[in-house]
Amino acid sequence: MDWIEDCDGPQSIMCMTGAAGSGKSALQQTVAERCETSGILGAAYFISSADPTRNKASAIIPTIAYQLGIKHDGFRNSVAAAVKHDRLIFSRSLQSQMDALIVRPFRILQRSGQLDASTFPHAILIDGIDECNSKPTTTSELMYFDADERRKAEDQQTELMAAIKHCTLNNDLPFRFFIASRPELAIRTALEPGGHLHEVAYHIQLSDNYDASGDMRRFLRRRFEAIGLRICDSQWFTKGNIETLVRAASGQFIYVAVAYKYISQPRTSPAERLKIVLTWVPQEQQMARPFETLDRLYTNILLVAKNAYEAVDTNHGRDFLLLFRTLYLTHGPWLFMFIPADTLSVLLGIEARGEEHLISDLRSLVTLETDEYGLHLAVYHKSFSDFLDERCRAKSLFVPQPRVFTHLAKCCMQSIVKLCPPDSDSLPDEYQELSKFQRDCLRKAVRLLSSTLLQATDIDDDVADFTEKRGWHKVDRLLLIRCFRDLVDWSWTGKLYQFAIQYPKIGAVMTGFIEKWEWQCEEEQRRVDDEQAK
Repeated sequence: MDWIEDCDGPQSIMCMTGAAGSGKSALQQTVAERCETSGILGAAYFISSADPTRNKASAIIPTIAYQLGIKHDGFRNSVAAAVKHDRLIFSRSLQSQMDALIVRPFRILQRSGQLDASTFPHAILIDGIDECNSKPTTTSELMYFDADERRKAEDQQTELMAAIKHCTLNNDLPFRFFIASRPELAIRTALEPGGHLHEVAYHIQLSDNYDASGDMRRFLRRRFEAIGLRICDSQWFTKGNIETLVRAASGQFIYVAVAYKYISQPRTSPAERLKIVLTWVPQEQQMARPFETLDRLYTNILLVAKNAYEAVDTNHGRDFLLLFRTLYLTHGPWLFMFIPADTLSVLLGIEARGEEHLISDLRSLVTLETDEYGLHLAVYHKSFSDFLDERCRAKSLFVPQPRVFTHLAKCCMQSIVKLCPPDSDSLPDEYQELSKFQRDCLRKAVRLLSSTLLQATDIDDDVADFTEKRGWHKVDRLLLIRCFRDLVDWSWTGKLYQFAIQYPKIGAVMTGFIEKWEWQCEEEQRRVDDEQAK
């Protein structure tokens, strides 16, 4: 805060780096709130790799310009004029965006006397630069964030930091940029000797130079004391309990934050949950590897949730980890389309609001949120996403993506048979008689089947059964409806040919449809090409 408030200081960029869970976002949030209270917050942007609306570098500078415009009418008008002058500004380089949307509007107002730099909100906070990435867009990229994608992401991060340096140093504007990131390649290279930020940025290294133990103690003591007031028992925890948790955290603030959320869940005994968490802590003589205690915490929370869910009679035979992993994967960039959580519950064959029952014991780690697209899973911290995605950390709880895609493909075939009328010849007329929600579920089922089938394994018998139940007849009739044709990934026909060859008895049926769909795909492509030519 001293650095941000000192506008005459020699460095106008501060970079705070630290490992996952070291408290970067928590510090950014607190600093943003304090800057807002003191009237110096110009803009704050929290990047999230899991949110496609907040993981692109191209959205950051326009959003900062928008937030600055809210603070100053003249600045807003200047930005609006810049956008009107160049409608393609949002697709240009980040430095061009910085010049057009921030630097020039500020300079114009400053020269005309309409803006006083000494009173203009100057603090700009950007959290999670390492989470800027390039969204996978092709089938082959859905399974892995490959080397090319990583390079593109690193290029975006480097370009963004260069644009920030250009704004503050080359143009001598009064802004103070406070950046937080994991020490990944792009930010690490920029801050190392010879890097373009090495001599111009003030660098705070949380993991190396800062002991967060005191912060963790204060955090737990205050939160536990608040729980004591709520339950009318100030003696429900001991100072030793707090020391044990702080020691187990191994410098990772996220550990105590997750432990507190788990302990403080409503309708549970905080004292009992505290005892449970303490049993998960390694013995003092054991040396914990980085993230080991955090992973043990995540593991045990998942196991408790798994056992509680599968113990319910109505959930008998269900695989909790597979269902949760499916819900988790369908909220990210692994599929071509967004699947609302309530729609997914129907496709997975679980009860209405089943997604809420599924995460009821995971509320310390995830929640369900509703936005313009619908209901979806939201993960509180990226370290939990990392845990779920890495076999070496999740160990026996790891569920590979092909298994999820296989399960989704099976469920989609079952849903198509179930939702469509028995007489496929009545389609598409009877499709209009379904409820809006049922029609949406059917569209998602056909769309998901066409993409997940490409990644599915050991699904031959299910495809044969789907064929015998006239499933492909139903899909064929549904493809007469334009909204279905626009959704389908036509590359699935290659895998269907494999099934047709493997099962000669049903191969003739499948081959007929495959040839018809390939012809439709070619016709659709010609139509698109003709429209583009016009």
